[in-house]
Amino acid sequence: MWQSVQISLPPWIEDVAPPELIVDTLEERMRLVVQLANRNVEAETGGPFGAAIFETESGRLIAPGVNRVVPSNIPTAHAEVMAISIAGQMTGSFTLAAEGMPAAELVTSSEPCSMCFGAIPWSGVRKLVSGATAEDAEAIGFDEGPKPENWIQCLEERGIEVVAGFLAEEAGAALRAYGEGGYEVYNG
Repeated sequence: MWQSVQISLPPWIEDVAPPELIVDTLEERMRLVVQLANRNVEAETGGPFGAAIFETESGRLIAPGVNRVVPSNIPTAHAEVMAISIAGQMTGSFTLAAEGMPAAELVTSSEPCSMCFGAIPWSGVRKLVSGATAEDAEAIGFDEGPKPENWIQCLEERGIEVVAGFLAEEAGAALRAYGEGGYEVYNG
């Protein structure tokens, strides 16, 4: 008998990212997703990656996401995919670019891997802000997969503004702490 797929966010998520939270600045948004990544590791509820989708202008949190690969046994349960999936359910739309919806941005603690890079254009977000680099994730053993060298340009050509390496040192610290802690690297 086939099973249906169910992935949930960890029970602590609303302590860090309550519904309808307003996060005014890009710095605060990045620090929130880094906090999600760190808390996910501390609580042993997944890997060192956090993401969130916000309304760009108002700063309203649409959906948080954290990496849930190991606890769910679902290899696609990356933080960005979790945030995108939850945002679709929260808005009742398969695209965050639906008519009448405010522009949305994805803020992620680390540069997207090849899978998450592929999901971003389909999500409907109009802006991507990433912190740590793929090299930071690879330095602790994660395989980020093949992605075009000009990945930023590829997204920008699709109308998605990209800010890469934003607060990269703070975001990279979450990855380094995970690597130093000896936690499981599931795709290394």
